[in-house]
Amino acid sequence: MTAGTSDFLVEIGTEELPPKALRSLEQAFATGIGAGLSKAALKHGPLRSFATPRRLAVHARRLAAQQSEQRIERRGPPVTAAFDPAGQPTRAAHAFAASCGVDVQSLERRSAERGEFLYYVGVKPGAAAVELLPAIVQDALDALPIPRRMRWGAGEAQFVRPVHWVVLLYGREVIAAKVLERTAGNLSWGHRFHTAKPLRIASPGTYERTLATRGWVVADFEKRRTRVREQVTATADSLGGRAVLGAALLDEVTALVEWPVALAGRFEERFLQLPREVLISTLEDHQRYFPVEGAGGALLPCFVAVANIESREPLRVVEGNERVVRPRLADAAFFWDQDRKMPLGARIEALDAVTFEARLGSLGDRARRIRALAVRIATSLGRPPQPLERAALLCKCDLLTAMVGEFPELQGVMGSYYAAADGEDREVATALREHYLPRASGDALPLTGVGTLLAVADKVDTLASIFAIGARPTGTKDPFGLRRAAIGLTRILLEQRLELDMTALMEQAVRLARADIERIAMNSGKPVPVMPNASTEVYDYVFERLRAQYLEGELKGDVRPVTTEMFDAVLATRPASPLDFDARLRALTRFLALPEAVSLTAANKRVANILKKSGEAANATIDAALLRLPAERNLYEALRSLRATVTAALAQRDYAGALAELAGLRPPVDAFFDQVMVMDEDPALRANRLVLLREMRELFAGVADLSRLPG
Repeated sequence: MTAGTSDFLVEIGTEELPPKALRSLEQAFATGIGAGLSKAALKHGPLRSFATPRRLAVHARRLAAQQSEQRIERRGPPVTAAFDPAGQPTRAAHAFAASCGVDVQSLERRSAERGEFLYYVGVKPGAAAVELLPAIVQDALDALPIPRRMRWGAGEAQFVRPVHWVVLLYGREVIAAKVLERTAGNLSWGHRFHTAKPLRIASPGTYERTLATRGWVVADFEKRRTRVREQVTATADSLGGRAVLGAALLDEVTALVEWPVALAGRFEERFLQLPREVLISTLEDHQRYFPVEGAGGALLPCFVAVANIESREPLRVVEGNERVVRPRLADAAFFWDQDRKMPLGARIEALDAVTFEARLGSLGDRARRIRALAVRIATSLGRPPQPLERAALLCKCDLLTAMVGEFPELQGVMGSYYAAADGEDREVATALREHYLPRASGDALPLTGVGTLLAVADKVDTLASIFAIGARPTGTKDPFGLRRAAIGLTRILLEQRLELDMTALMEQAVRLARADIERIAMNSGKPVPVMPNASTEVYDYVFERLRAQYLEGELKGDVRPVTTEMFDAVLATRPASPLDFDARLRALTRFLALPEAVSLTAANKRVANILKKSGEAANATIDAALLRLPAERNLYEALRSLRATVTAALAQRDYAGALAELAGLRPPVDAFFDQVMVMDEDPALRANRLVLLREMRELFAGVADLSRLPG
């Protein structure tokens, strides 16, 4: 360590933190501490964060003992007001000097643009780090992403879980402070079961080692995660298989233990008759165990559990885990047998008795809306509608099964198994699983034709019906998963290259929802308003979900990245579909690389401003006889010669070709603005020239609104 620096450590000791939020809390705490140190101008070395079920901690290396001195300059009153005619200081001079903590003789005189002024020039010593750190820690805690904070005991402090201890160290010095109503000290606590006494942290540099050697705690999340992965892998190898290591489960288990110990467990082979997804869901989601599969990929009748204790009797721990998982698997086997006693199709009528949303009706109503949309989509794409109709009617039936009631995450999956067991068409059975895809960001898309179109219909109905009742997402609240539905919809349409008219499709979806809303309202006697312009709102919402996808990087195969202005320029044309949007945007990126682009973009912006400010209704057509100047006649002829070619290119969606042709307008456009006064005093000439400019702009607008681009 260099002179004037010491390491800093803060640890917040709590009841068990929510495991799925632990990583985000750790990262946010470290980010908050770093931001606070930077704001306070406290120089420091690397920051390192720690997180276990019972603690969040940050270690800052080589933190400066105090802020650097700050040079202060303050301007005071004019010299003419600071001194009287006899040269004696006035009340204004004395007041300014007093506010600076000096006498008048210590002030300087400086000339400025508006005369001579008094100035105070001084140096403010930096505050000590130990004085600033408690507030920095508190601000970082206040900024943590905690949806709901709790109080405990008789205190008023609020945090995600009750706080039991706080460590605040600067070097070996304990920082005297209270954080979350706990007096800070140098005492931490180790493992809940392996240690019974507090651990004295001698200095920040000894923190991790002290917890590991005396406290039975691996404080570093990544090191603990690596240990979990290595132990689970080795244990699965000893069983003759390979552990199924899902990243989410690995993170969650790491967040549940402070001293991981992997143990092998077994279950009865008869349970292997259950679908693979049922076994994995039981082991992973419900028990936080790692399944084990053989060389061929089939699951083995065993699992790996990770205990948070190094037991003297590990076999007893294994027996406990096996005893817990056995009834869960037995329940799943019972549900599997019971559900198959009734064909999936026999549940179609029962969907009418289950409410989807009070204003939108039942699951049966929803299934029929999906069927109508699916038929329209199939017809527009030239696909046979029959398998889609059947799949649409069956797609929500597994929600009524005992298995999905117990394992909601298996909706769609179980429908596929049950439909296949009933002898339903193979494509129909697969579609029941696929229509929920993609379930999350980066998830796989449907692979079959029926599954793809059913997924589109399902997501369109979700969006249109929820928007129709005015329940669009607000802030972080999205109970119907509309963001996920919109992103999934656009991914399917773009990546599967499906050309669907979104405006027409959303209008039909809203009409179907409106019919159900009005019927239900009439039967209940409670009027439910249908949101006006719901289809337009859905269109806007869906295309806005595309924004991040395009703005985060370059389009594949294109030269330039997409900007917000480029995105808005294309969106302003209201493309019929995401594929149409994509084609326009790609064409625009290529056009903007041409040398003519800058001039023509500026011209379009200028034209848009002129037309907006003109306030006159332009003539429907150009009167060629009123084209007096060569420059306006040349532009007219250029537009006339290009119109047929550009229109044909636009009709074929050859947007790049259309813009390439329009790039040839640069010379006549430049000459027009150099030589022609658009807003002529003669009303006829003025109106004729406005029509000419409007026609030019409309040709460009067939691809994008260039006036929205900078330039």
